[in-house]
Amino acid sequence: MSVTPYVTLSCAISLDGYLDTASPPRLTLSNDADFDRVDEVRARSDAILIGARTVRRDNPRLLVRSVARQGLRETEGLARSPWKVTVTATGDLDLNAAFFTAGDTTKLVYCPALIAESLRRRLGCAAVVVGLGGDVTMTDLVADLGDRGIGELMVEGGAMIHTQFLAANLVDELHLSMAPFFVGNAGGARFVGDAAFPWNSDRRASLAEVRQIGDMVLMRYALSGRCAEHDTEAQHRAMTAPLTVGMR
Repeated sequence: MSVTPYVTLSCAISLDGYLDTASPPRLTLSNDADFDRVDEVRARSDAILIGARTVRRDNPRLLVRSVARQGLRETEGLARSPWKVTVTATGDLDLNAAFFTAGDTTKLVYCPALIAESLRRRLGCAAVVVGLGGDVTMTDLVADLGDRGIGELMVEGGAMIHTQFLAANLVDELHLSMAPFFVGNAGGARFVGDAAFPWNSDRRASLAEVRQIGDMVLMRYALSGRCAEHDTEAQHRAMTAPLTVGMR
């Protein structure tokens, strides 16, 4: 059954708006408590999306970490972790990446239709490859996920993906966790790139929540009218869930 996925974009940034430095190793911005908060959001999502560059650079596993949260998903008839989704313009993906090898859940790879067949042959049963037009747009990608029954999509980066989702006005809820330090690296990855965004000095985003998480600050913005209703549903789920959900 086709649905319109509720999209949460989540990332951690430095005080000067960076996601990472220009060169390895990967910069750790979140503290343990914020990582656990992200894990909670992952656990209630149907799918997690990152760009192919993030797959190559960071090699994330994209799994729910908490055993208790994994178990709760299983009691609800779900896989222990959400679907993994990535998008590539070139097909430059390593079969040995943790995106493909970690976790027993569905993996989707979106790409231009012209390279879809060759990418299917190369990836085999490691992922479902979906060709979407000449260039993959995030609007078409989200619509396809909705056709596959994905109700909650979590977007975790990187900067190009953030920019495309936000510029296309596809994000319902934005989570920005700010780390208490500067990066100061002109070649590093910033939160977003240049684009015409729907929110500007004439149309300010609505701040839904500010929360201190240890030495970090979470700023949660409602970017669509669906956020308030979603909050109510999430609170109801939290009240009815077992108390062990937040335990490790």
